[in-house]
Amino acid sequence: MTSATQGLPAFDYAARRKQVLDEIGDGIAVFRAPPLAVHANDVEYRYRPKSNFFYLTGYGEPDAVAVLDGSADKERFILFVPPRDPERETWTGPRAGVEGAVDQFGADAAYPIEQLSEQLIPRITHAGALHYRFGHDEVFNHRLLDMAKRAWASRPRTANDRPTSLIDSGPLVYEMRLKKSDAELAWLRRAIDIAADAHIAAQRETRPGQSEYEVEALVEYSFRRRGASGWAYPSIVAGGANATVLHYIANDDPLRDGELLLIDAGCEVGYYCADITRTFPIGDDFSPAQRQIYDLVLASQEAACDAVRPGVTVDAIHDRAVEVLVDGLLRLGLVPGSDVAQALGSEEYKKFYMHRTSHWLGMDVHDVGAYNVDGAPRPLEPGMVLTVEPGLYFAPRLEGIPQEYQGIGIRIEDDVLVTDDGADILTQAVPKRPDDILNLRGR
Repeated sequence: MTSATQGLPAFDYAARRKQVLDEIGDGIAVFRAPPLAVHANDVEYRYRPKSNFFYLTGYGEPDAVAVLDGSADKERFILFVPPRDPERETWTGPRAGVEGAVDQFGADAAYPIEQLSEQLIPRITHAGALHYRFGHDEVFNHRLLDMAKRAWASRPRTANDRPTSLIDSGPLVYEMRLKKSDAELAWLRRAIDIAADAHIAAQRETRPGQSEYEVEALVEYSFRRRGASGWAYPSIVAGGANATVLHYIANDDPLRDGELLLIDAGCEVGYYCADITRTFPIGDDFSPAQRQIYDLVLASQEAACDAVRPGVTVDAIHDRAVEVLVDGLLRLGLVPGSDVAQALGSEEYKKFYMHRTSHWLGMDVHDVGAYNVDGAPRPLEPGMVLTVEPGLYFAPRLEGIPQEYQGIGIRIEDDVLVTDDGADILTQAVPKRPDDILNLRGR
């Protein structure tokens, strides 16, 4: 079990904590790193801490709690961690322990995790507000609420002269995470470079007669071979009609000549994620119908990428992608309407394109941050990273759709950094134009 901070300077984490402390005033903020999860019997999943916790601490070990105490004079950053256990470390490797939490991770104080209630209840008693993001760890959710109730019940009447607030800490940290620093972008670019190589290898080596899982193995081997910690999300390797299932992850069907293969796969490096999708022929070339739909999705995707720049909103990027898709579907006779405006208004296109075009990208593949601020779509700013990924999906036996289109699923996805004067397509190394794909495949 590594406790490395993945190369970010210690002052980066300290600066982030200071920003939180400045925001919460005399409040107290609690962040949880859950315990190990069991896969089966005594087999555990590979551990990854919650992103907010790691973002503020750099601490990558399980079953820990970070406390930022704005009302304290000295112990403002406290870590509660499992103490070192030499016998257990024989099996799991060295841990930081209480001493390491201070020496390696800059905590003002550290205590064994067993002392959490003892230490935290008095701190909550004197805090102006308790900041905590309720998540999937229901056991800890209830435990913290119990500590809060005990703390508030123990307050002397003279100290309880104002309302006590329980505040969601998520939005504060999410806003901090939304715009990436140069150090964060370095890790993100590294993840994207590795994922790009994996996609290029898959385009080059995939052949009819293979299985989806063989391509999945090639992609994920490429991730690990170049130093990624693994996938950022379960890889989608979807041949033929499987590509019309948006989150298909079975990856166990044979790859057939004449069909397309959709690969949506990204790796994680330094707790930052890549997210790339490409679709290409399993055999020698696109069929005429496949090429029509592919060219339409590509035109939509390129138009949406061209729209990315400061001041534009994610909604506007989506609208641009949809406009191009609907225009093409109308020309192909696949949606009703006399013009694009009428076809858009009918929303018939949603049978074929049912998801949004973009999401934030960072420490989580569907990264955090509000898409709307003060009731209005949020303008993009330099340092934000988002995906651009329109697609069209014609499920088999879809009513009213000609046979040649049925079973075609195509998505093209790039990762895009908003710059001062436009955008940087971070995934441009992966071919997406048909001729470039076919040339790479030796066709």
